[in-house]
Amino acid sequence: VQLQAYGGGLVQAGGSLRLSCAASGFTYRFSAYTMAWFRQAPGKQRELVAVIKTGGNSKYGESVKGRFTTSRDNAKNTVALQMNSLKPDDTAVYYCAADRNLIWGRVQFSSEYDYWGQGTQVTVSS
Repeated sequence: VQLQAYGGGLVQAGGSLRLSCAASGFTYRFSAYTMAWFRQAPGKQRELVAVIKTGGNSKYGESVKGRFTTSRDNAKNTVALQMNSLKPDDTAVYYCAADRNLIWGRVQFSSEYDYWGQGTQVTVSS
């Protein structure tokens, strides 16, 4: 299984970035997996940014609600994270994660996910 996240970079506060994650090698079809974005800043725990089920039902971390939007394209095996109104506190490594048997009430726990990408750095300057 490979989750390839890309699209990170350096942006000024108030700007936007769009991350994408391409998935391959799943045993089951891509649509069977719940896909999520986590982030981890230096010295902090990994936290949920957004998660999306195959039918489009999604959930967001409190700090990004109203600014970030996640979407998925089951035909292309990709998931995206549109990040608007970026703040310096959004600076982190962003990871794509996947799991097929996720309990919706536990989506915020990184330990629940079987598959992880390598991460992409997002840096927001003030």
